[in-house]
Amino acid sequence: MPTRFFALTWILVLGCGGLPARPGTAADLAPEAQAQALLALYDPIYVALYTESARAAWLSSTDVSDEHTGLRTGADTAFAAFAGNAEVIRRARLLLEHPEALSDLTVRQLRQMLSLAAQAPQTRPDLARARVAAEARQSARLDGFQFCLRREGTTCVEPVITNDLDRVLGESTDLSARLRAWEASKEVGATLRDGLVELQGLRNGVAREMGYADFFAFQVDNYGMSADEMMVLLDRLVAEVRPLYEQLQCWTRYELARRYGVAEPPRLIPAHWLGNRWGQSWPGLVEGVNMDALVEGREPRWMVEQAERFYVSMGYPSLPTSFWENSDLYPVAEGQTRRKNAHASAWHVDLEGDVRSLMSVEPTWEWFGTTHHELGHIYYYMTYSRPDVPFLLREGANRSYHEGMGDLIALASSQEPYLREIGLLHEGQQIDQMQWLLDSALTGPITFLPWSAGTMSHFEHDLYSNELPAAELDRRWWSYVARYQGIAPPAERPEGGCDACTKTHINDDPGQYYDYALANVVLYQLHDHICRNLLHQEPRSCNYYGHPEVGVFLRAIMAPGASRDWREVLREHTGQDLTAAPMLAYYQPLLQYLQDQNQGRACGWE
Repeated sequence: MPTRFFALTWILVLGCGGLPARPGTAADLAPEAQAQALLALYDPIYVALYTESARAAWLSSTDVSDEHTGLRTGADTAFAAFAGNAEVIRRARLLLEHPEALSDLTVRQLRQMLSLAAQAPQTRPDLARARVAAEARQSARLDGFQFCLRREGTTCVEPVITNDLDRVLGESTDLSARLRAWEASKEVGATLRDGLVELQGLRNGVAREMGYADFFAFQVDNYGMSADEMMVLLDRLVAEVRPLYEQLQCWTRYELARRYGVAEPPRLIPAHWLGNRWGQSWPGLVEGVNMDALVEGREPRWMVEQAERFYVSMGYPSLPTSFWENSDLYPVAEGQTRRKNAHASAWHVDLEGDVRSLMSVEPTWEWFGTTHHELGHIYYYMTYSRPDVPFLLREGANRSYHEGMGDLIALASSQEPYLREIGLLHEGQQIDQMQWLLDSALTGPITFLPWSAGTMSHFEHDLYSNELPAAELDRRWWSYVARYQGIAPPAERPEGGCDACTKTHINDDPGQYYDYALANVVLYQLHDHICRNLLHQEPRSCNYYGHPEVGVFLRAIMAPGASRDWREVLREHTGQDLTAAPMLAYYQPLLQYLQDQNQGRACGWE
């Protein structure tokens, strides 16, 4: 194809000495001019290959097949060959030896250039090619796996999709049915285990080729922190929320034991008792707060359109027509053989106007929040896709900012005044505010932080930084689940399995799950500022809907993309450094309530 031919031509140019220059002047160019010449060569190829790679990945995720996996592998290989080109690495490193001679914007672009190169450095093309191919195979294994509730021998006689499994875990009170669904959700782990072990070595290999200690350290570098500094930060966040989380875990296991008819609650919650496959969220526990009932009967398209209306009400533009034409928003229709990735995601396909989303929206409360969240990514893409932001810096101020923006609107979409204004809560319907707050904690950051900052991040740290061996994967995983979440597997797990592997992000977006933990801290800091200082409302009953001043505030944070330091952006707009205090204040009334509820119970699990 012309794009690849163009790109490969310039790869050859770079490999043979690089930038075309005017005779007698190249060596005399100032560092800034040299950098701009490099970027002028790099940018159009980068955008073209990025776009082709994203389109191939989209096709591979929305219609899983060997052919589409092959197309994705080819596109990713071409992108990696360019981004990791040895001459690009050499020139960027050379220019960054004297950053004082460059503008801040130029330094950021060159560092991003090297970060992209670290994904597949062509100083070791064999290693780079192997990693790209292995990741494509792993994605295909996960996306194409047939989940099954019942088998006869090796034949599946009751196939299911993950939405079906989630429905059982979310609704059934039959422990045997719940156990079957939970175990069925983990079967894919055995299929993925060898692939993860292979990727562990390949990812560490490419990171070390670029001078990082390991793949985890490379990913943490996005924050300007070392791996050790990140782990200290994450442990601090977990410790801050632990008093409330212990009370919540205690209340939950007693409540579930009552629901399932178990006389003596175990100290560790059996994983299949919970309504989420990984225990990262605990939905459906609060009686009288049936959140699914609020959206029951709504059309899936209404869910997405209402999320769009939320942003438009704050002054954002309507989504482009191409979003609706190109996105894949709903479950595959019954009778179709096409398989798609079940994990919700947002895509910036060409780093300009082609934005789209992959979801499987159904009329549930979880999908109501997810639609608002995913459009947060979409509007972030649209806001920083402007001439002042170079293509290389069209991303969040750090990775947690993207998740933070999505989660911020998901939080705002759960506030009672908004739900009343759009007709999901009707006149006369009363909400018990404490039960509402309890449900929010169970399905929000209080259960999520120990999972994301604790279990996921510590497991991936060990996987890469400590090169955790295959035989230790499940043992280490469940040790962290117990330590941070107070959860245990229903029974001894089978040899050769990999329950950690069943989490999509360990395979597809590795070594960065702390993004979601830090996003929670960022979002409550932003939410607190918006409610108290812009809207002069109580943070637990705050309505952004129809307030363009909130949109002005958020667009000012989104607009720079990664062209400014994330710490500066946060201080400038909230007056504070990163702090969990606003999040803890949001849930403070719940702590006393849970302590009262747990009187006489044996709380804690260590």
